[in-house]
Amino acid sequence: MNWDLHVLTDRKLSKGRSHLDVARKAIAGGAPVIQLRDKEANSRQLIEVGGQLRALTREKGVCLIINDRVDVALAVEADGVHLGPEDMPVSLARKILGQGAVIGASVGSLEEAIKAEKEGASYLGVGSIFATSTKSDAGAPIGVALLSELKNRVKIPVIAIGGINHKNVEEVIRAGADGVAVVSAIVGAEDIVEATRSLLAKIRQAQQKGERGGGKGEREG
Repeated sequence: MNWDLHVLTDRKLSKGRSHLDVARKAIAGGAPVIQLRDKEANSRQLIEVGGQLRALTREKGVCLIINDRVDVALAVEADGVHLGPEDMPVSLARKILGQGAVIGASVGSLEEAIKAEKEGASYLGVGSIFATSTKSDAGAPIGVALLSELKNRVKIPVIAIGGINHKNVEEVIRAGADGVAVVSAIVGAEDIVEATRSLLAKIRQAQQKGERGGGKGEREG
């Protein structure tokens, strides 16, 4: 699976554009993973939007992740779910969704990362790396040091999140992240297609530099 870039949809930042419109433009720019995130929508609304995104992502061959909601992920036949510390435990979500599902887990420490991996997480969402205003409970930024530590301690992909943009994404990849999850740098851009395309170019440039320099190589996942 291509973990390079997860685009999280967010109605508050999308300048009036719908989840579907944002996702369509991000996919046109090359995004391999779309995550539906909407903290204010009710279950019925999430299922309706999730179904639209499932049709789009299935057509385009893109992975669809639902934020927080295992039930919605099941209802729309998404590829998986991303879980925070207050959501359903990873081990239980794995039992419900099955071995083939993608399950991401938010972590902010080595201990949390090791626990999530043991419980069956497919990847780790690590952060908040930098200061961010898109997640009220993100806590203080942790910087990139943990990314390098996790690279040597876990086998599943490490996805950095929190305040990541075109100016700092290369630093994040060089530190050891397998990919990044982004909200405002893409969802809030005037031109989502170009913002996605240019961010991916920076990610892959940093990955190539790391491989040539004998640093971070490609991971299985």
